[in-house]
Order: sequence, then structure tokens, then C-alpha cells
Amino acid sequence: MNPPATTAKHPWPAAPQRAALPVDPIVLQIVEGTLNSIEAEIEYAIERTARSPMIREAHDYRVGLFDRYCRKLTGRSYSAMPNAVARDFPPETMRPGDVFLMNDTYLTEGSIGHLPDLCSTVPVFHDGEVVAYIQAFGHHDDIGGRVPGSMPGTAVTVFEEGLAIPPIKLYDAGERNEAVLTIVKRNTRVPEMLAADLDSEVQACIMGAKRMESLFDRFGRDTVEACFQAILDRCRDIYRNELLPKIADGEYVWEDYVEHDGVTDPKLHKLKLKMIKKGGRITLDFTGTDPQSTGPINWPADYAGGAFLVKWIAPILRNLADTPERAAEIHVNEGVCEIFDVVFPPKGTLITPEWPAATNARSFVLLRCLGLLAGVVAQAVEGRMPADQETIRYTGFFGQDANGKPFLSREVLGGGSGGRYYADGNDAIHIVPDSRNQPAEFTETRFPLLVEKLALRTDSGGAGKRRGGLGYEKHYRALVDCRTIVTADRVRLGCYGLNGGKAGQPFCVTVDTLGAAADLGGLVDGEPVLAGQIVRVVTTGGGGWGDPLERELELVQRDVIEGKVSPRAARNDYGVVMAGDAIDSVATTKLRQSMRDKRDRTPAMIDRGPGYDVMLSGQAKPRMKAGV
Repeated sequence: MNPPATTAKHPWPAAPQRAALPVDPIVLQIVEGTLNSIEAEIEYAIERTARSPMIREAHDYRVGLFDRYCRKLTGRSYSAMPNAVARDFPPETMRPGDVFLMNDTYLTEGSIGHLPDLCSTVPVFHDGEVVAYIQAFGHHDDIGGRVPGSMPGTAVTVFEEGLAIPPIKLYDAGERNEAVLTIVKRNTRVPEMLAADLDSEVQACIMGAKRMESLFDRFGRDTVEACFQAILDRCRDIYRNELLPKIADGEYVWEDYVEHDGVTDPKLHKLKLKMIKKGGRITLDFTGTDPQSTGPINWPADYAGGAFLVKWIAPILRNLADTPERAAEIHVNEGVCEIFDVVFPPKGTLITPEWPAATNARSFVLLRCLGLLAGVVAQAVEGRMPADQETIRYTGFFGQDANGKPFLSREVLGGGSGGRYYADGNDAIHIVPDSRNQPAEFTETRFPLLVEKLALRTDSGGAGKRRGGLGYEKHYRALVDCRTIVTADRVRLGCYGLNGGKAGQPFCVTVDTLGAAADLGGLVDGEPVLAGQIVRVVTTGGGGWGDPLERELELVQRDVIEGKVSPRAARNDYGVVMAGDAIDSVATTKLRQSMRDKRDRTPAMIDRGPGYDVMLSGQAKPRMKAGV
């Protein structure tokens, strides 16, 4: 089956091929600073006015500013794209006060990955014409579907995942379409909260559009658009002249895996990437990627020429900058698309799924693509890339509280980032900037849950000269009978270690049952939890970088004292013998030499961890599955 033929009804406007006009550097700095200020102001307004925990507390939302050609101008973080809006509503038909809404994963040109991500778009006008777009999308707690939270781990079609909205007008010349809002509210389990969040995002974008209009009024269209082009050209040139020369010309191949899809577990679902570097261009060829899965791990990334995919994964190349400080200065915008070519396999694969394949757990494939590019580049730069990380997973609870009122608690928990050649990975981070776990006080005052423990997960980071960052350990005690929901990857395969570093510990969620801990796995639609039972969630640690036996003794000692590494792991992984908080220097010297002597080969460039061999052997057992 294919999506409706209207997907190509109105192509968005193509940017003209022309030389950049000269720009006053002071004006350029003012324009760029204003864009960054607008983006931050919109995000702050959403944070202050949204109602849902997922957006207000966890910060799972993003903002994007685009020129009239739908090119992303700001680069602090990823965002959706307005291309589908311009496709279905030609700019010449738009009017001031129009606001567009969408979330359809197949009709948004690859910019929306699953239905909870409702996206609002506001056109910016100057002298009666569209000159830019302001956009915000947030992960809303529920948009209908078979399971509360709209992310059924056993879904096989999009129809099970909730209400799909192609690009439509939510506001027409300032008048809200109440029928649209009525339909949306009717299809969610949290109508008041979702409506408030939508209003927050829309009004924040309208405010941002007014700020952008003021920029055009101040400097004029020609000057502002020349600045836009200069901002895009600078990003392109930084990649072309500063980062790409660090990669030797040639072909490099790497593959990684998603190890479950909720339906055909266990199985390695392969993502394959061949990178061809030639001069100032890179070709990313995903030919060889496995067929689309039965379950919901598919990601339609092949729309708009793969523009969203490129903007999503290209920032990983900032790690090639001469210093970490320089890397932090490089913001990625649409300009980066000019140096990448993407070759997708035919329709019907994990990254080219055919409608109506389910997509709600697309974060598995989306994050694997980051690790794919890092792994393939690592081979070309002698391992000078970060080790792997897995920093998105969704957990939650639903049911009725003690007063019989329905409740839905959703949370995004991060994990440890990969070790780098110059530093350990970061602990308990999220790939979405400024995101965080839900505060325990908030959870306990809003839901019938107690947070009995929130800590870093000891020994979760992969061993290495530069240790992988630690994941979370979070324990919830249910105060009423309810159900738990989980959407998480890396439950068997740890985040890979690099350049001799070891893989981090995988994800795990358990429920106490009759004195035993039942391992739920990573895709759970509604496992029953009785009042008083504890659900324990431990998230992934990042992969380690470099030989663990080369880690400085004082760093191992510090990790043991701080509880990040156990004395046992210090001995087994790092060859460091602890005597209380002190190091037994004699025993450590002997142990490290003995461990080196027993090696039969040089440490591998990439270590996938023991789970990989288990999966290859076909001995991996399916995790327990639950249904609502």
C-alpha cells in the first residue's frame, strides 16, 4: 500500500543557485544573534506555558527557524521541517494569521518520526509575501491509538498508533478551526493538557514570527536574505574546509543493529552504511539495510532527499574539530546538506518503509544512524570519534488513581554518552538539548507513584582509557494497581566501545514479582503492576574509548570513591586493585601486566559487547511480552 498520491501535489520552492551577496559583518552578526535569540525565546515561552510533564518538565520539544525556501537557519538542535506545509499550501496562498498543524509520519517529508510529535508551523510575512517559517514540535503525552501514550510496542500498522494529521490549517487568517481542535481533543486521553500544549506552541511561534518580521522591517528583505545565505554558506564551508579534510578519501563500511521490534523478537535488524569520501563531498549509501520490520521500529527517512537525515546525523562530525571548544562553536544548519549525497535502498526497508508500517519506536533506527556514521568515520580517522550512546527511552505508567481518576505518566530517561579521545562520556544525558528526567517531587505530587531511588548506575559505562558515561537507575513504587509501558532499545546489545574501549551495559527494566525480578524487555504495552510493587529501570551506559589498562590510576581510584565504578570492576576491567579507598600499587602493577600478557590480539577497534555474540548464536531468549 502507498500513501495518497497528493504527497507531491505542491513542491516547496527551490532556492535559486546564485552567488552570495556581500554582507556587512556587523549586520550579519546582528541578524544571526537575533535568530538565535528568537529560537531561545520561543523555547523558553513553551517551557513556561506548556502543561504536560513531557514538554514542560522533560523538555521534549524543539524549535526551528527557516527561510522561505524551507532551509533551516538555526543550528542549536534538530527540528522538524516546513517542507510539507509549503508543498500542500503554496506560499502565495498563505495569509497572515495562518497556522498549520501536522504529525503524519509519511506526509511530512520525513521530518516527523512518530505521531506524538505534533508540529505547528507559522509563516512569516514581509510586504505581503512569505519570507520565512517558524516551527515548533513537542512530544505530546497521548494522541490516541491502542495504548496510552500512543506508542504501542507491538503495533504493526500506523492505525494502531493514534490520530495521523497531514498538513492542515489550524488557524485561517487568525481564526482557529474549532472543528480541527475538537477532533484532536476527542482522539486523546488527555484532551485538556494536549489542547493547552498546542496553544502554548502555537502562541510561542506567533510571537517568534513577529520578532522575525521586525528583523525584515529593520534591515530590508535583500539584506536579511543575504545574511541568511551567508549563515548557510559558512556552515557548508566549515564542513568542507575544516572537517572533511580530516577524513581520508576512500570507501568505508559499517553496520549496526536494532535487536528487537516487539513482534519478531529476538532478531538482529541490520542497518548498513557505506561512506564514500571524495574531496569535499561525502556519499552515504544505505544499500544493504534490512527490510522494514513487522513491529514499530521503522523510520521513513528517505523523503526530501534525506535532508532531515543529513541534518540529524551530520553534527557527529563536529568531533573531528581540532579542539572540543571549536566543536561546540559549530552549529549545523541547512548548509550542511550541500556536501552530502544520500543513496537510499528501494522502498520497503527499515529507513524506507512503506505506508502503513508502524513507526512509533523509530528512535531505535534514528539513533542507530548516528552510531552508524560515527562507526564508519572512526575507521577513517584512527578511532578519533566518540564511542556509542543510546540516550532516548520512554517509560511510564497508566491506570486509575486512588480516587478512580485516570492517570498517565510518561517519562524520557537518557543514558551515558560515549567516551571520547579527550574525556570520559557524560553521565545521564539526553540527546535532546536541555532535556532532563522528570523530578521525583513532580512525579509524586501528580501520580500515584513513589520514586524510591534516583541515582547513577554503577559500572554501566563501558571501560576504557576514557570511560563511558553512566546511565540512570530509577525505582518507582506503585501506590495503586496499574500498568507500565516501556519503549527502549539496547536491551541486549550494549553501546559499542571504540579504539579498544569496551561496550557499556544494556538497558533493563524489571518488576518485583513474588520475590523475583521479572525482566520486561524493551517494548512493553502494559505490563500489570500491583500496588506496592517496585519497577526498576536501569538505562544504558556509553561505550568506553581506548584501552582500559591505560586509564590513569588516579581516575580509576576517583571513580571507585565516587561509586561510579565498583572495586570489582576496577579489578576486572581496569586491572586496578583497591585496598579500601587506596590503590594497592604492587598488586595493580602485577595484575595489569598479567592481563596484557594474556591478550591474544590487539584490542578491537569496535567492541559490541557479549550480547552481540549471543544474538549471532541464535540463543537469545525473547523477553516477556505483555498486552493491554
